[in-house]
Amino acid sequence: MTSPPRETRIHGSLLAAAEKRLLIRMASAMPAAVNSDHLTILGAVAMLAAGVCFATGTFWAPALVLAVVCLAVNWFGDSLDGTLARVRRHERPRYGFYVDHVLDAIGILFVVGGLFAGGFASILPAAGFLTAYYLLNIEIALATHALGTFRISYWKFGPTELRLLLAAGTLQLLNSPWSTIAGHRFLLFDIGLTAGAIGILITFVVAAVQNTRKLYALEPLPVPNLPAKAGSHAVGVTVPEAAS
Repeated sequence: MTSPPRETRIHGSLLAAAEKRLLIRMASAMPAAVNSDHLTILGAVAMLAAGVCFATGTFWAPALVLAVVCLAVNWFGDSLDGTLARVRRHERPRYGFYVDHVLDAIGILFVVGGLFAGGFASILPAAGFLTAYYLLNIEIALATHALGTFRISYWKFGPTELRLLLAAGTLQLLNSPWSTIAGHRFLLFDIGLTAGAIGILITFVVAAVQNTRKLYALEPLPVPNLPAKAGSHAVGVTVPEAAS
């Protein structure tokens, strides 16, 4: 059975090049007993644990530090599993693509849900961010299927940069969950989630328009064969001359 063609991965974030070199070195040094599935499970469990830490952080401040540790462990497992498979030539592109996206969808729900449960975010910013995030991920999956391009980052910003931003915001929570803008006090993560939702929605619209134009250029509508106008000298049509 012929394997399906591989999609083209597009990853041009600020840290992508340095991260790739680091991951390859880490994968090369990984013990043989550890495989990519182990790393995938580790990354998923860490993301779920981060959500629990956010939910309990309002009662026990050290949980917020643990949340940052969980984000680092998630990066380790989620970023290294695919690299390890490629280094060892044990790639399962369809399985990896599907499982990673399912776990990412669950993981982000736990993290944002944990922020809301812990009182660090309000319902509307949290729901708006999740809606925008899922819309963009649907667009990415559709583009991967229709165009064969799997885009991992936009505007020099990818999953690793998102984790770092989330970690920085989490550490700021240890000082105060509030921020003041123009004399008005807002929850720090309400500001972050709202800004993130707006940015992701803009990215979704731009990507959807660009990919629609690409697909239309690849599959344009056929030009219809219009009937010849009366009195024209079309090929194969004889027009009688007027009587003298």
